[in-house]
Amino acid sequence: MPLQVEIISPEKVLFRREVDMAVMPGSEGDIAAMPDHAPLMLALRGGVVSIYAGDRITDQFFVGGGFADMTADRCTILADEALPVSEISIDDARSRLAVLETSFANVTAEDVTLQDTMSRRIQSVRAEIEAAEASHPTH
Repeated sequence: MPLQVEIISPEKVLFRREVDMAVMPGSEGDIAAMPDHAPLMLALRGGVVSIYAGDRITDQFFVGGGFADMTADRCTILADEALPVSEISIDDARSRLAVLETSFANVTAEDVTLQDTMSRRIQSVRAEIEAAEASHPTH
């Protein structure tokens, strides 16, 4: 029994297909959505969603956080931002990371909420860079 997986960004539906498994970056660790999975709503951190046919990865998408809703026959990923890993620009991501790190250095110690938000954004861009480097090892 296959699993219907959808990856939806604010701009569009990036992926919709029946697959054997989807492994995604949960906020507390990676988790696999598979047929007959117990219902679960999951917060996502920045990282890669890997789509499987059998034991082979067929597609990979970078998500910059969001949520996943899993049921026995469906997994819907509502991503804050998402794109195929093959489309990540390492140079753009590195530039964004430099800006974020500079901004983070200027956040006051009292502004815990902004520190938390900035930390999550920095983690997400670092994960984006790692994903791009893994998929474009010659860059």
